[in-house]
Formats: sequence, C-alpha cells, structure tokens
Amino acid sequence: MLHGGYQSVLEARSREEFRGEVIRFAQGLGFDTVSATAVQDQTLGSAHFEGVDNIPQSFLDRFENTAIWHVDPVAQHCKKSSMPLVWDRATYVKSGLENQWEEQAAYGFRAGIGVALHMPEGRHFFLGADWSDGLPNDASSLTRVVADLQLFAVHAQEAAWRLLMPAAFAPPSQTAHLTPRELECLRWTMEGKTAWEVGTILSISERTAVLHINNAMRKLDCSSKHQAVLKALRLGLIR
Repeated sequence: MLHGGYQSVLEARSREEFRGEVIRFAQGLGFDTVSATAVQDQTLGSAHFEGVDNIPQSFLDRFENTAIWHVDPVAQHCKKSSMPLVWDRATYVKSGLENQWEEQAAYGFRAGIGVALHMPEGRHFFLGADWSDGLPNDASSLTRVVADLQLFAVHAQEAAWRLLMPAAFAPPSQTAHLTPRELECLRWTMEGKTAWEVGTILSISERTAVLHINNAMRKLDCSSKHQAVLKALRLGLIR
C-alpha cells in the first residue's frame, strides 16, 4: 500500500485528488490528521502558503493563526531544519508552552511528526501528521513511520507545486541540460545504487560519480538526489 501511495500522490491530477492521496497515506500509517503545505518566499519577508489538510473545522482558525506559528516549537523546528521532528507533550513543556499543548490536545493533537523540505528559490514544503492518542510505544515501528512519511514528502512536494502553486512550477532553465554522464548517474541512483556503486558500474571514481550527481541536482534546482531523480522522471530526461 505504501509504495503505491508514493506513486499515486505523484500522479494526482487535481487539488482534491492530491488532498485525498495525502489523507489516505497518512491514515494508512495510523495518523488521525495531516496537513501538506507548499510555501513560496516573497519580498519583504512575506510568504505565500497553499495547502491541503483534514484539520477539524473547530480547530482550523487556531491552526491557521500565524502568530502561534512564531512560537510553536514544531513550526519553528520545521522552518529551520530538514530533519524530521517527532513531537509530543514533552516538546512543548521543554519550550515552556505546556498550556499550548493542552489546548491543542483537547482537539486531538497530542503527538505527531513534522517533516520539512527546503528547496532553492525560496520554496519550502511542510508535511505534518498527528496522533490523537499520543506516540506509539514501539520504537522500531515509529522509526519506520518517520522514514515512510519523509519519503512520501519527497513525492508529495512535486505534486504540491504542480497543483497548489502552478505559477511556481516552472520548467528548469536552459542550464538544466544534463550531460550523458549526469543522466547515467541519475538512472543508477533511481535504481537505488550508492555513489560508490554508480562509480563501479560506470568505471569512474566515487568522487566523480558524486560530482555528476551534484551537478545534476544543481541544474535541476533540487536539494537532494532523490528530488533530482523525481524531477528528471517528470521532465522525461530519464525513464
């Protein structure tokens, strides 16, 4: 189910279809609520937000209150870091915001995971999924859920820009013409090969393979090799 969810969200054709895929995937992992938000930085420190969610209507005003975002420890972590954050009551207590946690817990937001992707040209993507019963007790299961959600975010952000902010979803510039070697490295990366394995297959050094992959990432305006592979697939550069 999970693997199919990655492809399904990538192929979403409308905002509502995208929303449905995000909710379906999150609920398949056992979450109660989820939100997916694309953010485009603008001039004078402002930003444009577009997102989908299944947040209860009774909590929506509070959820969209940007004044709370400025102090919320989960929002602040995701604003600055691409590392996933597993949060619960202790996260808010540590920040001196136990009352804030008590308020949101009354609406079913007791624990969750926040994932952020920060990309070139002032683009950001946030995925937040929440549990109403608190964190799972099984540490290994929690680790798998974090990994699944993080990989899903990489796929979902591609669809989010296309469907939620089409103006920002522009094809790369002419500098994005990839060399045959860069395309080969991306193809083998798509197959799950490490840079060392790519170098061995192509009879080049690991350092050279990393250089080709980094050049492809730069030309495609991507911050990770996984995003570069997805973008190259979408543009028809690799198959």
